[in-house]
Amino acid sequence: MDGFDGQALESLRTALRGPVLAPGDPGYDEARGIYNAMIDRRPAAIAGCVDVADVRTVLSFARDTGVEPAVRGAGHSGPGLCLVDGGLTLDLTPMRWVHVDPEARTARVGGGSRLGDLDHAAHTFGLATPTGIMSTTGVGGLTLGGGHGHLTRRYGLTIDNLLSADVVRADGTFLTASPDDHPDLFWALRGGGGNFGVVTSFTFRLHPVDTVGVAVTFWPVERVGEVLRWYRQFLPAAPEDLNGFFVLLTVPPAPPFPEPLHGRKMCGVVWCHTGDPGQDRLEDALREVNTPGPPAFHFTTPMPYPALQTMFDGLLPKGLQWYWRGDFFDTISDDAVAVHEKYGRALPTGLSTMHLYPVDGAARRPGADDTAWAYRDAMWSGVIAGIDPEPANAELIRRWCVDYWTALHPHSMGGAYINFLGEQESTDRVRGTYRGHYDRLAEVKRTYDPGNFFHANQNIPPAAP
Repeated sequence: MDGFDGQALESLRTALRGPVLAPGDPGYDEARGIYNAMIDRRPAAIAGCVDVADVRTVLSFARDTGVEPAVRGAGHSGPGLCLVDGGLTLDLTPMRWVHVDPEARTARVGGGSRLGDLDHAAHTFGLATPTGIMSTTGVGGLTLGGGHGHLTRRYGLTIDNLLSADVVRADGTFLTASPDDHPDLFWALRGGGGNFGVVTSFTFRLHPVDTVGVAVTFWPVERVGEVLRWYRQFLPAAPEDLNGFFVLLTVPPAPPFPEPLHGRKMCGVVWCHTGDPGQDRLEDALREVNTPGPPAFHFTTPMPYPALQTMFDGLLPKGLQWYWRGDFFDTISDDAVAVHEKYGRALPTGLSTMHLYPVDGAARRPGADDTAWAYRDAMWSGVIAGIDPEPANAELIRRWCVDYWTALHPHSMGGAYINFLGEQESTDRVRGTYRGHYDRLAEVKRTYDPGNFFHANQNIPPAAP
């Protein structure tokens, strides 16, 4: 066994309340499986952490044995940075809990919770906070990277609604980061990824969100040019209670899509309206959808917010092959439109896709230096994702994604949402994602993790003394 012997493993099992699984143990292969089935790594052990005491114990064990650590929330890391061959995965999934204070409109969330846990707990009080678009995504990884989704134009990024975070450092020190306590760490946690410690709980501000207006509008993929040229003007000018992300996709063979559209390549927008409820208000907000030409499909309905958050879960379950890359954009130029036209027509598999998520509106109001998120001037966060259930198609989807990204990247702002970076990227790529904030992040890293203990991530090495 890499990193430590059987006696050491038994000592860890004895010390933890959570389970410890090693190669050969029943359940090990299932436990090492993450959302992206393209990742096939074999940690020396996976240690489930029930509470802060377990986290501190696992970190102490990793320090003493010299085994390489990685941290897993829900296992949604595209490049699989929550697993290291021969390393020790500190698994937070047992820490799935949410405590809502409806009067204060806050939620305290365990570090292993998923978006669906937060959505469910808050919804009973008619509340929510901006997160991603799939309920199976982990709260921790999404938040530490920034977090954007259906509520972003109205209420900002996930990090804009983070009030505090409980953190265990590499040396076992426990602290709470907030605007008043360890403000340098609090600044870094809001977009700086998992570089600084293990976050065992997050406290978020909640907003009144109950039933939202949902619409899905598709046009034939041959209309990508007309639709994007309309969308790039329409959405930034729309009220902030209307969010809509642009998508290239193959129509799935399932309701609510009519059978003649099944399997057809399309472009479209998935809309969320958080204004006054009612079908008429939603239709009024979308009265211009015919401008780029009549859509092939336009579906509208009121929906409880958690239902919208689960809309894609069944289409994209755990166990698919994934390869993705991303970039930020301040505009959708005509040259970029041409790239989208070319690669939209060439979608390689039925699940492969491209999304452009709006990050304007409320997400642009914080100051450029208020958080580690370095692209407050961006309008869209884009991701290209090659997806397929068959391992035999892994190279096909990877090549399409790389070619698409290579053609589109010159028309981007240069950096990307940290959670949309692919394999553990080069220092230059990570530096570009943080722009002028990189050196400040490296200083915070030196303060809180001077030995770069937490490096299984899009890593920011500590600044030199």
